Amino acid sequence: MSDSALRTLADRAGILPEYVDQTGRETRVTSDETRVAILAAMGVDASTQSRAASALELLEARELSRAFPPARVIVHDSAFALPSPRAVLTLERGGEWRPGKELPLGYHTLAQGEETQTLIVVPPKCMAPVRRAMGVIANLYAVRSDANWGVGDISDLATIAEWSGEKGAAFVGVNPLHALRNRGHDISPYSPVSRLYRNPIYIDVAAVPELNECTDARALLDDPATQETLASLRASTRVEYERIWSLKRRALEMLHRTFIVRHRDARSARGRDYRAYIEREGTALVSFATFCALEDHLLANAKATDWPSWPEELRHPDSPGVIAFRAANTDAVDFHRWLQFELDRQLGAAASVARESGLGIGIYQDLAIGAAPDGADVWAFGHLFLRGVSVGAPPDAYAPHGQNWGLPPMDPRELVEDRYAFWIALIRASLRHAGALRIDHVLGLFRQFWIPHGMTGAQGAYVRFPTEEMLGILALESVRHRALIVGEDLGTVPPEVPGVLERWGVLSSRVMYFERESDGRFRPASSYPKLSLTTADTHDMATITGFWTARDIELQRMAGLIGTDESAAAARAHRDNERRFLVERLVAEGALKSSDAEAPSNAELRGAVHRFLCSTPAALVGIYLEDLVGEREPVNLPGVASELFQSWTRRLSHSLEAIATDLEVAIAFPDPVRAGR
Repeated sequence: MSDSALRTLADRAGILPEYVDQTGRETRVTSDETRVAILAAMGVDASTQSRAASALELLEARELSRAFPPARVIVHDSAFALPSPRAVLTLERGGEWRPGKELPLGYHTLAQGEETQTLIVVPPKCMAPVRRAMGVIANLYAVRSDANWGVGDISDLATIAEWSGEKGAAFVGVNPLHALRNRGHDISPYSPVSRLYRNPIYIDVAAVPELNECTDARALLDDPATQETLASLRASTRVEYERIWSLKRRALEMLHRTFIVRHRDARSARGRDYRAYIEREGTALVSFATFCALEDHLLANAKATDWPSWPEELRHPDSPGVIAFRAANTDAVDFHRWLQFELDRQLGAAASVARESGLGIGIYQDLAIGAAPDGADVWAFGHLFLRGVSVGAPPDAYAPHGQNWGLPPMDPRELVEDRYAFWIALIRASLRHAGALRIDHVLGLFRQFWIPHGMTGAQGAYVRFPTEEMLGILALESVRHRALIVGEDLGTVPPEVPGVLERWGVLSSRVMYFERESDGRFRPASSYPKLSLTTADTHDMATITGFWTARDIELQRMAGLIGTDESAAAARAHRDNERRFLVERLVAEGALKSSDAEAPSNAELRGAVHRFLCSTPAALVGIYLEDLVGEREPVNLPGVASELFQSWTRRLSHSLEAIATDLEVAIAFPDPVRAGR
């Protein structure tokens, strides 16, 4: 079907007509079939020319009937005038704005007759780095300590912050702490149940205040069987999510019962703090907790836990069936609210330790690109998320059929209709107790690659997002929280993206492995941009030791990503050249002594890489805890089934107690002068 109404509808919906592939040479054109499928996912029937024309007519009539769109974002000090003498602008903090007065930053309400608009006044940039700084990045789930229960917890995060401060660091970064189910395949921090709330597996049970008041929980912890289980979990080389959460949950349920009796409705400071927390979180927390309680209930009764398969009366947070369930299961719902309250309290305490330890930036958090289709966010905010289409990536040399990540996209039109409320809530939740925030796949704020269900990646198309508005809100929350923003902009980047990110003050991501000349040699330190976070690797890549020993090539061959022994041999030969190039660069920059160039020890090599990173002009340098320790195994092998490689489960080989006194870790850490930047 070649139809101007269809093309116009698609353009209005943000569907791009074409894109240049990763080779930079081929232009892929969006087919009408793809346009129809994506529009259908958006609730627009454009399956015939007449239906497309009718849909376009309705859209235009709706736009004409409005005095103004539901939300508008403007930069502070931009020219602004009321749209008519009848319009009234009420400021966020109260009072009516008068022409001639300064329009302050914030979320204001413009009203004219029955219509209102949220007018969002934003700063021109995000918070800027005060000085160049170095920090430690930890995959918290992988952290080993003498006291944790087989998975890193918030008390471990505080310990890392304290130790990092002593080493001259300015921040401690963590993986996304988003809520997960902690069972089966639902363990990836980048495919969470919710991005608004966090994973209670990170709660340190020993730090919960109710433990001193709960004899049942203390008896559970003292029980020899519990101690035996804890010893097993602590000794394991893998994070055993299901066993850990099962034991933690037993203890936390006991502690919650004590909280109900002693604090929930009492005048104690703990009770007051709890009520203030749930009031601040509002309906979003109620919906999340209800979702979790419903899943628990259905799982206990051997019924479907995938909410699209739930009984019809339970598929919407405001349905009579859900309201009745919540009323009949108040303590079960409250348990999940209390978990988030305690997790928030512990994270706040860790942030205080970071400040007291001299970390000028503090905790650096991570925001995943999306949420699982069967998770709480999609259930609670169903009007925002689309079915019938998934977020992914177009075909490239590594994935010739494209990548389908299985994440449901948000409808950019509904995001605007909702006055960006979910985006605002998401950024605020992510910045709580944070001094910096990494936005995973920041290109998603520009455009997202959507693949209709039943189609291949080759049939997908890019959909445009309200970039300036979303970045403006990000800048406003950045300034209000006094937090830096880092955008993960790796891979093929459209030419306009770097300039836009720089204009908004968003730090770019630079990874040493990728910073190469055309002949494969590593680029000099001076070539790294100032407005960036620089690291040696990422959670999706080989560690420094894994790279140096070619362990990543072994794993790729084992998993079938490298198809033949001949290809693996070629990859190892290529790695020999890469190792030589790396040593040449480290010696040229003075990060590695010439005398050590022939056969540097593993610790010396890691230390040289970190000294090199700290010599770049980059505003932030992140050093992975895995690289300080010298881990060979990655935490994630993208695109590989769990039967072949257990991503997100590898624990550190060293405990935090051992790391603090380990000589090789000390050698791998950049010296205090360079670390202080």
